[in-house]
Amino acid sequence: MAPRAYWKGHIRLSLVSFPVRLYAAVTQSETISLHQYDKETGDRIHYQKVNDEGDEVPDEDIVKGYEYEKGSYVPIDDEDMEKLRLESKHTIDLVQFVDIDDVDPIYFDKSYYIAPEGAIAEEAFLTIREALKSTKKAAIGQVILSRKERIVSIRPCGNGLVMDTLRYSYEVREAEQYFEDIPAKADINKDQLELAKQLIEQKSKAFDPKAFKDHYQEGLLEIIEAKLKGKKIKGTGKRARPENVINIVDALKKSLEQSGGKRSPKKTSKRQEKKAG
Repeated sequence: MAPRAYWKGHIRLSLVSFPVRLYAAVTQSETISLHQYDKETGDRIHYQKVNDEGDEVPDEDIVKGYEYEKGSYVPIDDEDMEKLRLESKHTIDLVQFVDIDDVDPIYFDKSYYIAPEGAIAEEAFLTIREALKSTKKAAIGQVILSRKERIVSIRPCGNGLVMDTLRYSYEVREAEQYFEDIPAKADINKDQLELAKQLIEQKSKAFDPKAFKDHYQEGLLEIIEAKLKGKKIKGTGKRARPENVINIVDALKKSLEQSGGKRSPKKTSKRQEKKAG
């Protein structure tokens, strides 16, 4: 059975338009969720809407608002919100193209797979896919999803396309304020830098997400299964703490040895070998 489409609409590029389907690329269905319960009765704990005095307030008496100063707010009612609602045209308007690596990953939000809607759309869909592949470009556009206008990036993905919603510039903090005390130029010992580069090369390989395990989720599942079977819970054990790094060169050499790599003699000076010995 084919998965249910999250959204149906059109991709429009200038005078070219063709129907497509969107599918959520990420799922939370495999993630274990924990809830709160009354340990005496086993009843599920629910949150109530209360005011500052602790009194429960019915939904009909609750209004939205913006607090412009402590204790003072501007009420925003449903009529005001209705004026802001954007009616979806169910069209992804492509307005420009960028190099596929030009969009900083920090702007990426949610991902969706795009497939053509029927055989009639396939020719145009494949043309756009192949054009993006050959030019190594991503399409940038805008679309209304859930009544909110989104910036989107579209790029090739396997036999189809993947669309990522992007954050607006005001949603991303400027990095400079966090790095202002870090020197821009690095005065690093050349031998030390070569060792770090060798370690990186030694540990470089194609990214495979299946090679990584979510130890928290696996451990939580083991605890749940053991409790259901009435077994005693065994501790998962603490991870070994890293040794205090006193000499980064010695630490890099040791890391290379542990990863099975051998340092290239031509990249390590006699002076460095003498110092290490």
